[in-house]
Amino acid sequence: MGWQQRITAALAEQHAAAAYRRRVPNRGGNGRCLVQGGQAYLNFSGNDYLGLSHHPAVIAAWQQGAADYGVGSGGSGHVTGYSEVHQRFEQRLAEWQGYPRALLFISGFAANQAVLAALLQADDRVLADKLSHASLLEASLQAPSGLRRFAHNDAAALARLLEKPAPGNTLVVTEGVFSMDGDAAPLKALAAEAAAHNAWLLVDDAHGIGVVGEQGAGSCRQQNVRPELLVLTFGKAFGVSGAAVLCDDATAEFLLQRARHLIYSTAMPAAQVCALDAALTALIDGDARREQLHQHIRRFRDGVAGLPLQLADSATAIQPLIVGDNQAALDLAARLRERGIWVSAIRPPTVPPGSARLRLTLTAAHRPDDIETLLEALHAVCG
Repeated sequence: MGWQQRITAALAEQHAAAAYRRRVPNRGGNGRCLVQGGQAYLNFSGNDYLGLSHHPAVIAAWQQGAADYGVGSGGSGHVTGYSEVHQRFEQRLAEWQGYPRALLFISGFAANQAVLAALLQADDRVLADKLSHASLLEASLQAPSGLRRFAHNDAAALARLLEKPAPGNTLVVTEGVFSMDGDAAPLKALAAEAAAHNAWLLVDDAHGIGVVGEQGAGSCRQQNVRPELLVLTFGKAFGVSGAAVLCDDATAEFLLQRARHLIYSTAMPAAQVCALDAALTALIDGDARREQLHQHIRRFRDGVAGLPLQLADSATAIQPLIVGDNQAALDLAARLRERGIWVSAIRPPTVPPGSARLRLTLTAAHRPDDIETLLEALHAVCG
């Protein structure tokens, strides 16, 4: 089969499975409302959980940073792209999370790929939660080490895998809050099992940081756990983009020597780092925003009781409604859009087969009447 025939057949398969993905241009997709095709919608699909992407101080910091440092970094951090601004923010992140070091990456996907590619050797193994993010699982599969997946949030299943000896080192991988289910990992139990078997723990807390824990310090702080590797991303509650890996001094130096995403990729612009620094201040001081978000979560969960859909067990900003069938999920999302509600239908392989869903996300930027409008629409199309 030639290239064109292979591509055409693959696209046909996607269509037949109601799994075809499309990008739809919009305006304001990071805010409370978005506009698409000239129509306004309440946005319940974004990850800007605290509404910081529109925070005046964050915007002003980026603007001032652009005026002071320009809009690009000029090279990788190993050449000219690492500035005093980057250094100060890394130090601030490390102090906030209680780690010796933090290293900035251009994205969470890049951070996870870089860490696993640099660390893992052929006789090592990765033990990953079955529902870990694609960046973690893909990096594990591409590495020369072995990958085993344990049952979701099941510390006993992890323990059974850890009891089987491996010739090299073991890295346990999980998320703090899972991106498609919104549930929290039992980090204390996972950390205890990892420590008992001389394994390291990596926690990707993309969806927990800023939302849970004292002052939004995240899932690990909330559960009093300090993994060897903590990945924080800035495209969710921080309202910006990018990521950081927190670790000890030796591991940071090792990654600076081996992490190809750091060595060969253009660094984050200093202006963006200025915005992140302002976002961190707003996030730490954001108790009122977190309380608003949690009020929305409680009202939403109370309001969907009785709907003929399964609501995932989540106390976080991610509130998935499990539909099951791919086409049914697409149809439900379309009916909600007819009522001015923008919600994305998530289908396999992003989620397990047979668990297509509406991934609703609530934010502190939403108003109480927005939640009521959402609930009225859901009851109208599902009741």
